[in-house]
Amino acid sequence: MEEFEGLDFKGALQLLAARAGVKLGNYSKEESSEKDRLLKAMEASTLHFVSNLSKNQTVLDYLKARGLKEKSIKDFRIGFAQDTWRNLYNFLKEEGFTDQEIEKAGLAKKPALSSLGGSEKAAPNGGQGFYDRFRGRIIFPISDSSGRVIAFSGRLFESVPTVVGRPTEVGPKYLNSPDTPIFNKSAVLYGLDKAKDSIRKNNFSILVEGQMDLILSHQAMYKNTIATSGTALSDSEMSRENVISNLGLVRRLSNNLVLAFDGDKAGVSATSRAGKIALSLGMDVKVALLPEGMDPADLILKNGAEAWKLAIRNSKHIIEFLLEKALKNFGQDARKIGREIREKILLYVDALPSSIEKSYFLKKISDLTSIPVSALEEDLKKIEKEQKYEKKEIENTIENSNNLPRQDYIERKLMGIIFWQDSLSKKDINPDEILKELSEILNKNSKEILENYKKDKDDLIFEAEVFYGDIPFQKDVEELLSNLKEEYLKKELGYKMRELHLAEEDKNKNKSTKILEEINEINQKIQNIKNGRLKK
Repeated sequence: MEEFEGLDFKGALQLLAARAGVKLGNYSKEESSEKDRLLKAMEASTLHFVSNLSKNQTVLDYLKARGLKEKSIKDFRIGFAQDTWRNLYNFLKEEGFTDQEIEKAGLAKKPALSSLGGSEKAAPNGGQGFYDRFRGRIIFPISDSSGRVIAFSGRLFESVPTVVGRPTEVGPKYLNSPDTPIFNKSAVLYGLDKAKDSIRKNNFSILVEGQMDLILSHQAMYKNTIATSGTALSDSEMSRENVISNLGLVRRLSNNLVLAFDGDKAGVSATSRAGKIALSLGMDVKVALLPEGMDPADLILKNGAEAWKLAIRNSKHIIEFLLEKALKNFGQDARKIGREIREKILLYVDALPSSIEKSYFLKKISDLTSIPVSALEEDLKKIEKEQKYEKKEIENTIENSNNLPRQDYIERKLMGIIFWQDSLSKKDINPDEILKELSEILNKNSKEILENYKKDKDDLIFEAEVFYGDIPFQKDVEELLSNLKEEYLKKELGYKMRELHLAEEDKNKNKSTKILEEINEINQKIQNIKNGRLKK
């Protein structure tokens, strides 16, 4: 998983140095990978944008008027892109980055290759050379699970004086980084790096739409809030490239989700889409009821944190939310309500993986609308056929992720811990010792084991980090190793039992005796493992 990963050793060193304000030595281009260089460019850009903001009191005053505290501005590393053509580009060139690196990171582009029109056509030097992608915008860095900046979302700041030569049309209100080698918009949620511990602790997440919504929610002590911030929500937990999607990642932290999008028509539409995807992934989905025309940021700013707390507390299951909305909109018009239920609400009932839940909601719909359950069931069967192929990929993904053989599951967990701990500068446990014991259990060379799991390294780091976080896990490692040892001993025992059967069929008494001794030895090892557990 390239876009959403734990830290490798070099990444950990760089991030710790940046946070501590320590300048690292010269970064060798020959020794660094493309990904390292792009991450370094993003970090340098973040510091540059933050510096710009600190010098622009107008933008700072605007952010504070929107309810943001100084600590939040600092913690979320909010910055500002000056409204000039090459402010960031020139800075990055001075820092030693190449045109190719700056373009690949999505920080600059060439006018000749642009199809946006407007401001791009008016670029200086007759459209030659690179110019900044983000200009005249408040910048919100988007980070991976480790807190490394991998993309930006820029909000147009309309109060900036127009630069001579710049046209009135300057692009959309919000502009996100394009997909890059380090950023895939369908595999990242804004703020998840800061929210993951709180989601795990509180066992639910709150999904909002914008950056302001998220930051104000965090200020209101709901640190388990994450945001789409214009990044796409994927329809399945994993894409064909095995990239874990937004909601698939959240699902690993907690199965419970509260959607809190704007109360307008677009917000309801976004809520409906995200809710259907989450239900398909087996999540329990609720919707926070917001006043019409208000987003979470408006609610918190105007009505206070208590109003936001009440909205979260009074959240309703998405099917109940949609049903109540239909009844409110169509009143006593039974035909229109029936059509709304057939065309929209039953799609969400169909997305539920549980037959018991489906029956529960069909009865609830029937009770509130007087539509017979039998009629609802008949329409639901038609919808199930229509949605069959759309659901197949999601179901296969969940089944594949949940049905790993036990020994493979244990191996993955151990390899996740090994890779995760190896990526940290300060380790909680020695990964080499775990790898050595794992090598002995599997009867494989350490290098071979590492190579086998190399392609899944980033996924495994994330899984280990999410599962264990700050929780002590040394005893878990011991238990995983003993469980894996037992699994392989049982596997070996199965082979020996088959060998014994064949030896007895051949009436080979000497061979049978030898195999029986080996079986006894294996059984004794299994018993020793079990006895060891009893003593703990």
